[in-house]
Amino acid sequence: MITVMVNRLLINRAFAGVWSAGAVSWVGDFVFDTTVLLWISTVLAKDQPWAPAAASGVLLAVLVPGVIAGPIAGVFVDRWDPRRTMLWSDAIRAVLVGALVVLPLLPAGTLPVAVQLTIVYATVVLNTIVSRFFTPARFTIIADIVPEADQPRAAGITQATSAAAGIVGPPLAAPLLFTAGIEWALVVNALSFVLSYLIIWKVRTPKIERKPAPTGERGSGFWQEFLVGVQTIGRSQVLLAILIMGMIANIAAQTFNALGVFFVTDNLNTPARYFGLQDAVMGVGVVVGAALAGWLAPRLGYTRTIWGSMLAFGLCLGVYARTTSFVVALLILLLAAVPLGGMNTAMSPLMIQTVPREVLGRVFATFVPGVQSIGIAGVAFAGWISSSVLRDLDTELLGVHFGTYDTVFLCAGLIVVASGLYGMVALRRATQTSENAAAQAAAHSRGE
Repeated sequence: MITVMVNRLLINRAFAGVWSAGAVSWVGDFVFDTTVLLWISTVLAKDQPWAPAAASGVLLAVLVPGVIAGPIAGVFVDRWDPRRTMLWSDAIRAVLVGALVVLPLLPAGTLPVAVQLTIVYATVVLNTIVSRFFTPARFTIIADIVPEADQPRAAGITQATSAAAGIVGPPLAAPLLFTAGIEWALVVNALSFVLSYLIIWKVRTPKIERKPAPTGERGSGFWQEFLVGVQTIGRSQVLLAILIMGMIANIAAQTFNALGVFFVTDNLNTPARYFGLQDAVMGVGVVVGAALAGWLAPRLGYTRTIWGSMLAFGLCLGVYARTTSFVVALLILLLAAVPLGGMNTAMSPLMIQTVPREVLGRVFATFVPGVQSIGIAGVAFAGWISSSVLRDLDTELLGVHFGTYDTVFLCAGLIVVASGLYGMVALRRATQTSENAAAQAAAHSRGE
């Protein structure tokens, strides 16, 4: 009876397994990401003027290899069995993160800080590359095992679960770092990959016959297959508009990730150990937004949900930048995360319905790094300008005080608003073009 209820709630048994594996892995990832960021900013680079740049380096270690490896990985994801790809990815990541446990166990002074940072960055890079195989494989499996009518609900469940992991992971990371030690956070992450592997091992997926890509088949070579994914995005006005909008907004998002801990300590006058609460609060908001979007997006329209959510998120981020109270900041982030969850939830079913199944892995693996690509420049610029040009900024303009991090975050909020305005215009135009093309095709079929 319980199994039947779980399967109904989570659509079917296969999706329930993929969902469970993702939930476990996401919690471990949030623990790892938050702990590494705090480890570098408050331990390895403590009280150093280059601390913001060092923290930004963690995000660059995620973004750069992700942008490079993602589109390439997508070709192999479309070639390989997605379930097997997920299993290998989990096994490799468990070994990588597990090996990093040795570093904090070494006696103090054994390795210079520069060497420790290099090892951490290298591990993050390799972990990111492997993840670029896992994520599109999971996305492809969901397209295979979830009926089209249930895909918005599946997207909402997936987004809500990822956000829920954000509620659990970051608050767990800070106590692990400041009380138990960095090694325990790494152990938790490594074990999460092991548990994810065991869950996926039991998942059974339908055998999908691979169809030729729209242009060129597998026999035409790797680069031909790679170009098919890029061309599919370029030929879709909807996908292209969302990609450009995401690239613009990602500058702000990565700036927030890179400098968030410094905003908490400097502008909100709050100890770094409470930094993880921000992610937890945002996780709650994303869960709410995902739940609302799972019901509202099919009725409102996926494209309207996306650009409307982007506008709302940008406005909230701008208000957050002017906040000086930690409690108020948490409330604003809670409100900001609701449209963020709605936007992310609307994107998955829109992509699945827009992209042919035979190139879905390549498109997804190209789309995500494409969105993240310009974020590399955003992270690098934010880390550099806050450590140099805007360092120790303390001025007033028209009676309003401006400091280093609030100024950067205010600019980030304006960038997100600009992205939402672009999306409003571009997606409306793309939708009208699609509707006109459908009307012409219908008229042609009737012989008009």
